Amino acid sequence: MRGKAEFGSWQDFEEFVRRVFDSHEFETHFRVVFRDEEGKGEIDVVAERGSICLAVDAKRYTRGWYRLTAIKREAEKHESRCRRFSKVTGKKAIPVVVPLIDDGIALHGSCIVVPFRALNDFLSNLELYLAEFGYL
Repeated sequence: MRGKAEFGSWQDFEEFVRRVFDSHEFETHFRVVFRDEEGKGEIDVVAERGSICLAVDAKRYTRGWYRLTAIKREAEKHESRCRRFSKVTGKKAIPVVVPLIDDGIALHGSCIVVPFRALNDFLSNLELYLAEFGYL
């Protein structure tokens, strides 16, 4: 497993997360910017395969943060951003947050939180997870 130091920066982590989605045969779009009546929004990775559209926010937290609170706050913001993105694009985007550090959250609101170490398993069994969380 790769550690925080191996990514160098949050940009490196976002890029690596994108490559994991690529390896699972998703069509990916990196750092997608959109505009609506609320202003500008950005999604780190939009990953599409078939009728599934995942909107991914990659988070490389440091150990100094109170991570659980930060992840919940970011999940809420990302969920709102994904609703806006879906309205603009007409695609039902499923919000996913991928933190580097595992704090054990599976779902917060309607945002799926997938710790980086579990990302391959999540993508390998995507339909099962999406059905369990009520997306299929």
